[in-house]
Amino acid sequence: MPFLGKDWRSPGWSWKKTDDGWKRIIFYGHELEDNNKEIDLKALCSDNKENVFVGEVCELASAKRKKDLYNNNTKSQFVFTDKWIYVQKGSTKERHGYCTLGEALNRLDFSSAIQDLSRFNYVAKLFQLIARSQLRNLSGAAQKNYFNILEKIVRKVLDDHYNPRLVKDLLQDLSSTLHSLAIHVGRCVLVGNVNIWLCRLKTIHEWKQQLNNLHIPKQICNGVSFNELPLHTQNDILCKLSDACDIINLGQATPTLQSLSESSILWKKLCHFHFSDKQFCKNLVLSKSDHVDWKLMYFTLRKHYPMREQYGDTLHFCKHCSILFWQDRHLTLLLKDCGHPCTAIDPDSCLMPISPQHFIELFQF
Repeated sequence: MPFLGKDWRSPGWSWKKTDDGWKRIIFYGHELEDNNKEIDLKALCSDNKENVFVGEVCELASAKRKKDLYNNNTKSQFVFTDKWIYVQKGSTKERHGYCTLGEALNRLDFSSAIQDLSRFNYVAKLFQLIARSQLRNLSGAAQKNYFNILEKIVRKVLDDHYNPRLVKDLLQDLSSTLHSLAIHVGRCVLVGNVNIWLCRLKTIHEWKQQLNNLHIPKQICNGVSFNELPLHTQNDILCKLSDACDIINLGQATPTLQSLSESSILWKKLCHFHFSDKQFCKNLVLSKSDHVDWKLMYFTLRKHYPMREQYGDTLHFCKHCSILFWQDRHLTLLLKDCGHPCTAIDPDSCLMPISPQHFIELFQF
């Protein structure tokens, strides 16, 4: 007989204290609205007030009906807006089970994170790493939520023209992975019907075409343009860029920027930013005049070593509480709030920023 009750691996119900005692909180995402077909519990249970079981059945039936209605009207099965989650890697006397990558993907509020420009690149890079190696490890609900958030990412790029190259790489990796899993490997490794995955492949192909056809209009500025800035100011702006593709693309704008983008000092700073001195010694590239060709050195090192990742805002992990959370920098400065209910004496000493790769490694057991 199948088990139809609550998943025994979950941490338990959420409760709130009221004047009539403790009552259980049922989360189905945002507050549901169904004024026309709402079940009146008092009308159903008033005839038999002594039978408590009837009231419980009415409550469960109403809750299940609300959940089914919400699932049919939304693209994602479960909508959570948690700012932090407890990362559990084993069973204890107090807690049973463990936290998976799919659960973290469902519960953490990634939909709101992509609206913040300081977190957009972080979420997009995380989704790219999941597309490369972790897509088959997600549950059905997590996969559905993954594509729902991915659609919002593509829509934001099309509307705001923000970092389309990163999302193009994400869709290319996702398309290659799905093509390999759905056609070459087979449907045994995918959750759901293989036809659904083929439809998703088609949708990804349409997103790629929309991004390729994306036309960014020319900005009309009444103030000082970039070309009117002094040369040293333009050079300082180039030195702030950490991506070689951005430097090369910017150098194609004007002959002056082309000359600045080929500066040996610029590429030397870029090499020192991404790589260590020990890596330089193993892959030293000299020009014909026995000088170091720093631009060629950069692209040589990039083939052998991972580059340094830089994000405006990342997820943080508390080593004392084992909690993964989004940290609001404004609340941290104003209210001295560490972003989660920490019990440590010095919460700041326990915080550790989590890179996208480290996020995935947290849930590898």
